[in-house]
Amino acid sequence: MSLENSGKNTYVVIVTYNAMSYIQKCLDSCVKQPIVIVDNNSSDDTVTFIKKHHPNVYLLPQKVNLGFGQANNLGIRFALEKGAEYVFLLNQDAYLKEGTLEKLIQVNQTFSEFGILSPIHLNGNGDRLDQNFSNYVSYRNNQNFYSDFIINKPLKAVYEVPFVNAAGWLLSKDVLDTVGGFDPIFFHYGEDDNYCQRAAYHGFKIGVVPTAFLLHDRENRTSKEIEYGTKQYFERKSRSLKLKFADINLNNSKELAELILKRKKSRIKEYIKLDFKRVSYLNKEIEMLERIANEVRLSKEQNKIVGRNYLNNY
Repeated sequence: MSLENSGKNTYVVIVTYNAMSYIQKCLDSCVKQPIVIVDNNSSDDTVTFIKKHHPNVYLLPQKVNLGFGQANNLGIRFALEKGAEYVFLLNQDAYLKEGTLEKLIQVNQTFSEFGILSPIHLNGNGDRLDQNFSNYVSYRNNQNFYSDFIINKPLKAVYEVPFVNAAGWLLSKDVLDTVGGFDPIFFHYGEDDNYCQRAAYHGFKIGVVPTAFLLHDRENRTSKEIEYGTKQYFERKSRSLKLKFADINLNNSKELAELILKRKKSRIKEYIKLDFKRVSYLNKEIEMLERIANEVRLSKEQNKIVGRNYLNNY
């Protein structure tokens, strides 16, 4: 397949949620490709704006917030049904530099073992690397990336990394046919980590293309401090545990079972000490751990199967 023809079969999938601050610039950056937008029940004017100003976009508005992964699954499935050979996942707050998709496709056609390819992520102004992205290409994850730039060595066509976030992913049809979509045990955050784990299990590489760029406009955001023992605390803890124990490259189910047993023994001790506040916390943690144990067991079984997992469930 020629680069020109494959470019025509590349669909950009964007998940939106209250995207008015970004959507015009985002769409302006990817006008050459067909675009699929899955809107997660925005409460602002995102859907109305897209309908009015971008009538050629395939718009799939949802009545509920599906989360990042499941909304992307809808868009990916739609693109594949339209005959997509590549699907490019783009955040609503990210903007492509000119020629980015063409460069990514060209690399994939030469190095087809890379099921996931990402451009370099700059900040919103384009004057430095995105902070989180700089960690993904650190020396620990790729010994050559920074060195090649700094000492002016010839750049490789692609640099392999274990993970890069899904703000801008080129997914080949091959990886979608083999790995499928995002796992529904993750609502928002963690689904791209899990997908990279699954891609690696099925023999695909993840890479960064040093000549392709996008801007990720998130530098001025601040994260809220999460109070110990709150609903948000357990959601974050649950996500972290799922990432660890749903990794199909690891055989760690025994470790999770031992952790549950340890917490149950701790609960007995706290009962004896009449520390009912601690008992209440442990009850919540044990309930969470037992739920996770069942979810990750089913997840691992499903994700070892070759096929379009989670893309045919709608």
